[in-house]
Amino acid sequence: MYDVIIIGGGPAGVAAGVYAGRKKLKTLLITENFGGQSAVSADIENWIGVKKMTGLELAKMLEAHIRSQKDVEVKMPEKVNKVIRARNSFKVATSKDTYQARTLIIVSGSSRKELDVPGEKKFKGKGMAYCSTCDAPVFKDKIVAVIGSGNSAFEAIIDLISYAKKIYLLSRSGLRADPLIQEKVKKSSKVTIVYNAEIKEIVGDKFVSGLKYLDKKTNKIRKLAVEGVFVEIGTMPNSEIFRNLVKINTAGEIVVDRKTMATSCLGVFAAGDVTDEIYKQNNISAGDGVIAILSAYNYLLKNKKL
Repeated sequence: MYDVIIIGGGPAGVAAGVYAGRKKLKTLLITENFGGQSAVSADIENWIGVKKMTGLELAKMLEAHIRSQKDVEVKMPEKVNKVIRARNSFKVATSKDTYQARTLIIVSGSSRKELDVPGEKKFKGKGMAYCSTCDAPVFKDKIVAVIGSGNSAFEAIIDLISYAKKIYLLSRSGLRADPLIQEKVKKSSKVTIVYNAEIKEIVGDKFVSGLKYLDKKTNKIRKLAVEGVFVEIGTMPNSEIFRNLVKINTAGEIVVDRKTMATSCLGVFAAGDVTDEIYKQNNISAGDGVIAILSAYNYLLKNKKL
């Protein structure tokens, strides 16, 4: 029986784990990998205390920190498939075993959204891409499109500028990325921004050769010849397996009390991108992870479960 099981290895999960170790809680952290969404980022310049690093460097740093905690056991790579509420505890079933704890910290993060248009599934791995850090070199001297308008879309463009011959950014409306990263991208002669573009279809033969989009300003379908499409339209919370345990909103986010990070289920706390926290940022996730574990610790003390 563990005092707490932490589900996730991003900044929120590791922050919770480090503080759990300092409180000498018998802790189990289960994750498929470390680093969360940022693990694939080429450059991270807003992690407080570090001027610049890669996502891989952040992931390694987080893993090293959590593994240094004597009271924290780590199971990786391991995927959680089911969580069952028992009378005074919780059972967590993974792809390898079943574990039990008095409290849970859900920090399962989020996954990238897909376009859900004709041709997308057909051309996955054949011109359709979802990780610019991983796949940018494949598109050397090619014409590509990036779909999105936020920071992740602009980060993808920055990854691609060194490789691609031409880059189109297709946005449904305006741009949501931070002004600083927008400035960097707009300086490149390789980049053309297409506004009011709603993607309708990915086309090609064996590989992507183009896409069709609705020009919402003229209400006409237009074609764009590209050899690659990078999808950067946001994320979906990894909350599906917790639907029968905690309250989840229409966006799929776990609803939490912002003061304590407590969920609707006693003994269960959540933090990071899987929650209804407004700002999805690494530093905020880490802080919320700390709040979650301190709240779990106080819950255990109050209920005399330590």
